[in-house]
Amino acid sequence: MGEKIKRAIGVKGDFKTAVVPMMNYSYANMFIGGAGYIISMYFTIFLTDVVNISLKQAGIVVMIATVWDAVTDPVMGIITDRTRSKYGRHRRYLLWGIPVLLISYTLLWNTFGINGKENPKGAMIYFILIYMLYKTAFTIISVPHTAMLPELAPEYNLRTQYNSVGYLFNSAGMVPAFGIVVLLLGIFGSGSNLTSASKAPFLVIGIVLSLFFSVAVFLTFKTTKEPSSLALHNEPLDLKYILREYVLVFKNKSFRQYFFMSVAYQFSTGFYANSKVYYIKYLANQYSKYALFNAVAGVAEAGAFPLNYALTMKYGKQKCGNIVTPLMIAGLAIGLVMQTDNGGKWSVIFSLLMLLSMILYPFGMSGLGFVSTNIFPDLTDVDELITGRRREGVIATFSTLIKKSFAGIMAAMVGFTLQGFGLVTGDTVSEYEKATGELFAQSGSAVLGVRICVAVIPIITALISLYLLKKFKMTKEDHTMIRAAVATKHKYGSVTLTEEERKRCELISGQKLEKTWLGTGNSSEKVHTLEKNENGEYLILLEAKEEKKELEKANAK
Repeated sequence: MGEKIKRAIGVKGDFKTAVVPMMNYSYANMFIGGAGYIISMYFTIFLTDVVNISLKQAGIVVMIATVWDAVTDPVMGIITDRTRSKYGRHRRYLLWGIPVLLISYTLLWNTFGINGKENPKGAMIYFILIYMLYKTAFTIISVPHTAMLPELAPEYNLRTQYNSVGYLFNSAGMVPAFGIVVLLLGIFGSGSNLTSASKAPFLVIGIVLSLFFSVAVFLTFKTTKEPSSLALHNEPLDLKYILREYVLVFKNKSFRQYFFMSVAYQFSTGFYANSKVYYIKYLANQYSKYALFNAVAGVAEAGAFPLNYALTMKYGKQKCGNIVTPLMIAGLAIGLVMQTDNGGKWSVIFSLLMLLSMILYPFGMSGLGFVSTNIFPDLTDVDELITGRRREGVIATFSTLIKKSFAGIMAAMVGFTLQGFGLVTGDTVSEYEKATGELFAQSGSAVLGVRICVAVIPIITALISLYLLKKFKMTKEDHTMIRAAVATKHKYGSVTLTEEERKRCELISGQKLEKTWLGTGNSSEKVHTLEKNENGEYLILLEAKEEKKELEKANAK
């Protein structure tokens, strides 16, 4: 298994020293990927069809928890950046987050007998509070985990390899989590339809998955090592300092491009993910095949990984997204032309079109997602060019905020939109079909609303994200040059750049070099140019003593 992973990501050298640290860091991805995947697939429909609250109320649950998430993420980012500990700045928070995760994820799928039809307000308040608790657990774990990566993997290709292993572990969390859900729903007889009678399997699902995800996080805590941060000097903490820290992030042009690209991407995937289940259940009348469709989608997304990785390593991060993302848009476009099906003569054609869409969309989506994940760590180096400080926690805050909060906003917006267009859900539909023996027919307005959510908005926002990716300018060579320049400045107090290097730094940072930390304090008397090897590649002044010795030996040769 280990050698297969090593070959898959193109890592050379001893498996224990080269790949095992990547695996150690990535265990937590089983929680980050798996927990979010199950929530995106089942939580809103669990609220509307099992708990029996309205689409609007489900949207309010998600929206309030998302606002809370937006508050806690920045706080956590500041905390991790300022943490002084012999264990490092980030690692211990993973351990502290496990008890909160165990409690919140279990309760998230437990109704305690609350029925939304009998007590809609009570049900809504309960799930608001529990979802807020879960968001807190996710913040405590995901922000420090994301912030660790630039420190563990400082080199451009190494970060791609770390993220590639993380991508594999995301799937390693999603697949068994999905399998557990499908298995338990099948055992309890809820696999073909979700109703208020499906509460028992979801309680068991919550217990089993909370244990599974907690073990994954603990493994990362136990096996990942960080350098001590006891020497860290912190400025006095006040509101002015916090606001300044986060305003400063947006002075980074590359970050702004990444931020808006990721927001557009989350709009696209969020609208699709949260409306897909309602399309399949209430328009297509194919909920019995929901597990099959998602299994196919999961295989397609995992199957795209080798191509995404190969394109990234050979042509760069942006090129991968430019090539693969059009397949995502093609998969969404099928949702525009596909007709609803009631089990008639078009049933086979409908199923085949659905399967094609479920192959194209996740395959193409993975490209843009892979690129976005791999671009993020590089932004910390551009930020250091501007500030002179390592601020992984602050930068990671925005990465996790985009992934979590905007996904939550999309869930809320989908709920409001579908109810506004008149979609009918829950026991109202089930009771009608039991009483009449006929399929419930949604209104033309409801059908239009679902199509807007499942196809129109995702296509538009995916195109916006692709456009913004094309405008992202930092290459591998640029990243190496920036790291070399920053390292030289830290070591000698000044750095002298060529005119071309200066222009690239200004293009990527969006600021005149003289206004950045890198461009201040330099004089003509101190000439410290960037070193290059015989191939014209930049040599980076590394911090670790062992790495310094290796570099000196290589330079001596």
